[in-house]
Amino acid sequence: MKKLALLALALTGLIAQAQAATPLQAAIEQYVKIQTALAADSLKGIPEAANAIVAAVQESGGALPDTAASQAQAVAKATDIKAARAAFKPLSTTLITVLSAQKEKTGRYYEAFCPMARAAWIQADKKVANPYYGASMLTCGEIRKEL
Repeated sequence: MKKLALLALALTGLIAQAQAATPLQAAIEQYVKIQTALAADSLKGIPEAANAIVAAVQESGGALPDTAASQAQAVAKATDIKAARAAFKPLSTTLITVLSAQKEKTGRYYEAFCPMARAAWIQADKKVANPYYGASMLTCGEIRKEL
């Protein structure tokens, strides 16, 4: 019985390792937290999420461009919502480029675009939640494609 329990424990560990997020997945998950906060007109959690993106870039071994780290640092350092939104634009462009280059679609993320902001972003839902204008124009924009 002990051997069976040990085997189950070992398999659980292997499954957890297999399901561990890649640096790209980790970066996108943190990015979506930033997008959601900005759409809600909030800075809450943004520095932590942006710093987690920096860590993911550093762990990626070159799979994620270094520019994403510096762009995420700019988001982390933003002291107001306007600055955070401005810093979010280039980070969005970089991560959209990285996700678009993937051969397989994730089925979990979408590229949206706001013509008023002249900027795109990634979100995890097909319902537009504009991070560049928040509540004032939350649904301004359209889903361009699945990433």
